[in-house]
Amino acid sequence: MRHAIMLLLCALLGACASAPPAEGPTQLLLKDALFEPPARPVDAREIFALSPEMRSYLEKELIPKLRGGSQRQLVETLYKQRDLRLEYDSVRTRSAAEAFASRSGNCLSLVIMTAAFAKELQLPVHYQSAVLDETWSRNGDFYFASGHVNLAIGRRLVDRYSVYDVEDYVTVDFLPASEIRGLRTREIPEPTVVAMYMNNRAAEALAAGRASEAYWWSREAVRNAPAFMPAYNTLGVVYLQSGHAAEADKVFAHVLAGHPSNVQAMANRTIALRSLGRTEESRALAEQLARIEPNPPFAFFKRGMAAMESGDYRAARDWFAKEVDRAAYYHEFQFWLGMANLRLGDLGEARKHLELAMDSSTTRNDRALYSAKLDRLKGHVTQ
Repeated sequence: MRHAIMLLLCALLGACASAPPAEGPTQLLLKDALFEPPARPVDAREIFALSPEMRSYLEKELIPKLRGGSQRQLVETLYKQRDLRLEYDSVRTRSAAEAFASRSGNCLSLVIMTAAFAKELQLPVHYQSAVLDETWSRNGDFYFASGHVNLAIGRRLVDRYSVYDVEDYVTVDFLPASEIRGLRTREIPEPTVVAMYMNNRAAEALAAGRASEAYWWSREAVRNAPAFMPAYNTLGVVYLQSGHAAEADKVFAHVLAGHPSNVQAMANRTIALRSLGRTEESRALAEQLARIEPNPPFAFFKRGMAAMESGDYRAARDWFAKEVDRAAYYHEFQFWLGMANLRLGDLGEARKHLELAMDSSTTRNDRALYSAKLDRLKGHVTQ
């Protein structure tokens, strides 16, 4: 039986100094000897480093437009004028230089790139974690919970008349304006942003089957921000996927000691305990998890897929609709709701949900796939 592995991504500056060596429980959870040394050491300073192309853009495009200007003009130049033609793409978390070169990135990548420019211009930067409902996605047996970050850019200290004024800051967010209106945020320190980036890279390496690489990313994530629990969860999954269930169990137990209701750690620990032959403990933890979360992410989706396979398209439509009700912007739910309606002969509903799937997709490949499906459906309708 295959089990879902739960991971957390941060949807999700300037050169960072190396973090001091982790002490206490964190250091005890790290087992470097179990993994091959990395081909290239993880270096936090590379995350925000400006490439030669970025420096050229800064000198030729940004500085001339910002002389005597403000942080608002920086945002205008980077985004509203569309000089860079930036595109949202969640396939990989990119460094500042990588996001600039590809003109794309997820929200964390675009935050990092924007902050790198702002800090080079000596504009103060504040990072913010947004209070949003968790959104989930999947890649094979891996299920990802995504958070969201944005940043606020202030005026240069020499341009400010007071110590602090909320009007001195401009918030840069890569969600639609309708989604961020009234959004609650909390400020997070730079080491946490670094850990978020490293945690994302670890999760992406894991999903691609590169567990050794994932270990070194997650290792540095917990060292940079020892209080950032998602990085421990990823570290535990690395151990689990590498056949080190005892080490995985210790990590998940560490998370649960401080956060007893952490459902990701609970779900993953049930797998670790079962792998260790501790069946009764695993069953008891699974029952506790079911009481906390009787319908976990993708539960309705799995039932819908089973109904599709059995040919019960009406039941499949109803299950997929339940997932859409609690995660309307996840493209895969919209796609399969569209396919169930197509099987039922409701071409109007099928087209509506395929369009929503295309609009809410977060990678170029998914957009191309849904566009092709939609084109075929439109061709069928016009015949």
